[in-house]
Amino acid sequence: MPTAFTITPPADFVLKRDACSYGYFLLAPNRWIPAELALNRALRLPSGPAWVRITQPGKRGSDLTIQPDRTLSVADRAAVVVALRRMLRLDETADHIRAFHRLDPRWRRSGVGRLCRSPSLFEDVIKTVTSCNVAWPSTIAMNRRLCEHFGQGGCFPEPGDLADLRPATLRARCGVGYRDQRIVDLSRMFADGAVNVAWLEDPATPDHTLREHLLQWPGIGPYAANNILQLLGRYGHLPLDSESVRHGRDVLGIRGTERAVFKKVRAHFQPFGDQCLRSYWFELREHYQAKAGPAHTW
Repeated sequence: MPTAFTITPPADFVLKRDACSYGYFLLAPNRWIPAELALNRALRLPSGPAWVRITQPGKRGSDLTIQPDRTLSVADRAAVVVALRRMLRLDETADHIRAFHRLDPRWRRSGVGRLCRSPSLFEDVIKTVTSCNVAWPSTIAMNRRLCEHFGQGGCFPEPGDLADLRPATLRARCGVGYRDQRIVDLSRMFADGAVNVAWLEDPATPDHTLREHLLQWPGIGPYAANNILQLLGRYGHLPLDSESVRHGRDVLGIRGTERAVFKKVRAHFQPFGDQCLRSYWFELREHYQAKAGPAHTW
């Protein structure tokens, strides 16, 4: 068996809680194994695709064990570390999460705060597009087909894998519907170097500048822009959609038109300032878990 290695996470990190914190952990090529509390993931590495299995055998804050399905070079291992640090938000320290809990103490006991994302901004953007105006099972199916048809070794496609496709081919094979052209256009932007990822991920870039920039991208409207912002670690904008209306009416008791509900939901979370997205999401997640059980059992 190929040699396993470890990554040291923040002192408060719990894999089953923090990896299963946001719906993307259910989207291919991620495979969460509830019985093993293990996250399996295909990654495109310098020497080619590989699957890795991530577990946390010890208690909170203990090392993560990374078991690859083949022997990895030093460069491969370094790439795995970079990918998982982004995906699991291992750069968000225990102090960072405590600051959120001081603002919204409801989540202190559970310790939630990190929101799982993808190893790359490109994957986050495409997954955001596949989550717009569609039921969740269709989002799952779209991402599975993208990996099956266009990802090497089961990985999520790279920009170049999608940039030269005919939109009709993408629609036929992956069931992406009207999203076909915008996925191709966005892939071309990334493949051609038109996206300055370093600038987008730089904490010094103002939120409002980022948001206005994202709104210029093909197919990126207010919901998608706000969701991409939170995937970039900017939590001050709410990606409101039909689930927000349901939450407003069923959980918060808000009445009125959809527009009125949106307005009152924003007002409800306004006191949480630049952390309002996290407060909003963990309220939603609590409702989902009340119906379906803890996320790590899904």
